[in-house]
Amino acid sequence: MTYRFLSGLVVLCLFAYTGAGQATQAIHTAQNQSETTLKGAVASPDQYGALVAEQILRKGGNAVDAAIATAFTLAVTYPEAGNIGGGGFMLVWFDGKPYFLDYRETAPAAAHKDMFLDADKQVVKNLSLMGHQASGVPGTVMGLWLAHKKFGSLPWQDLVAP
Repeated sequence: MTYRFLSGLVVLCLFAYTGAGQATQAIHTAQNQSETTLKGAVASPDQYGALVAEQILRKGGNAVDAAIATAFTLAVTYPEAGNIGGGGFMLVWFDGKPYFLDYRETAPAAAHKDMFLDADKQVVKNLSLMGHQASGVPGTVMGLWLAHKKFGSLPWQDLVAP
């Protein structure tokens, strides 16, 4: 039951990093015949992310499953909240232990320390911000995949389908 309560916290932590605007919240409880079996809180910058997270939790998924499904949903419905073309971090409390995943985007293999300097070793204004040299290798999909492999409970297909 404790990990179910923490499920909402993981989803909240995932979206706290994005700095997204107004959160849409959905708090739901599902009951079986004798007791409450599912509790969770979801915060998402749009209703679609919240609804997908709710669906995943109702299917028996855990917080990481809900966070992954929501992240992919937001890549479509609210891309400015973070996207599969970038990177991120995830804090997870799992089986009584804390975990930190760093899946930030990285520099391309051909990057080097002087790539934004001119022949006189002076910084070329905006070269690190615009153009092909300013791009990084996205880490989001691999990070979410690793989170799924380590902590997820539902099949990957169920998480990316919504």
